[in-house]
Amino acid sequence: MKIDNSVAAVVTGGASGLGEATARALAAKGAKVALFDLNDERGEAVASEIGGIFCRVDVSDESSIEAGFAKAREAHGQERVLVNCAGIGTIGKLTRRDRETGEISHLDFGLFEKTIKVNLMGTFACMAKAAAGMMTLDPVNEHGERGVMISTASVAAEDGQIGQVAYAASKAGVKGMTLPVARDLMNEGIRVNTILPGIFMTPMMAGLPEKAQESLAASVPFPKRLGRPEEYADLACFMVQSEYMNAECVRLDGAIRMPPK
Repeated sequence: MKIDNSVAAVVTGGASGLGEATARALAAKGAKVALFDLNDERGEAVASEIGGIFCRVDVSDESSIEAGFAKAREAHGQERVLVNCAGIGTIGKLTRRDRETGEISHLDFGLFEKTIKVNLMGTFACMAKAAAGMMTLDPVNEHGERGVMISTASVAAEDGQIGQVAYAASKAGVKGMTLPVARDLMNEGIRVNTILPGIFMTPMMAGLPEKAQESLAASVPFPKRLGRPEEYADLACFMVQSEYMNAECVRLDGAIRMPPK
C-alpha cells in the first residue's frame, strides 16, 4: 500500500518510543496520523509537530478505544493503517522463596491480568475495531487491498527471561494472533504482521544508568548497540508498503537471543 495523503493511520502508544517514531515516519510520507496514548502533554505535542491528532486512549478499556477511533475517524476518515505500539513492561517470577524466611509466594494475579489486558487484549481490541472499519472501505488496488495492521510483540515472546512470565505470555499471545487474524481477514484484503523488537532505546531504557545501557548494548551480537526507534519505524513502513508481506512475525534485534537472566 502506498503511503500518501490519502491514507489515514492510527498509532497506539504514539506519544513516545517506537510509536512516536512510527507516527513521525508515517506522517513524513504524507499519512494523516492519529496518536492513541495516555500521555496528554506529550501526545498533543507530537501530534502538533506532525500535523496529526491526539486521542487520549486507554487500550485496556473498550469504551476508551471506541471513543479514540471515533475521534480519529471524524478528523481523518476511516484508517487504512493501524500500528499497535501501546504496551507495558512488568517484572515478577511465577513463584519466589524468601531467602531469609523461606516463605513462598507467587506472582500477583492482578499484575498478570493487567499485563495481559494492556499488551494482549489491548492489541486484540484495537485490531478488531480497526478491521471492522477497514472492511467498509473500497480496495486501493486490483488485488483488493483495503488495509494493513501491524502489532508489536517482543523477543521475549520467544526468549522470555526469568521474571518475565507475564510480559512474555502477553507478547507470545500477540505473536500467536498474527497468523489466525491474517487468515480471518484474507478475503477482506487486510494484511496483518508483527514486529518483535529486541533491546531498543526507548524512554524506559533511557532512564537506566549509562553503565547498564552499555552492558545491554554489548550483549547484542551485531551491531553492538541498542536499537533505534527509527529502525522500528522503517520496518513498520516497509510492512505497510510491501503488499506481499502478510502474516509475518519479524525479529528486529541485532541477532540477540536473550539468556535466562
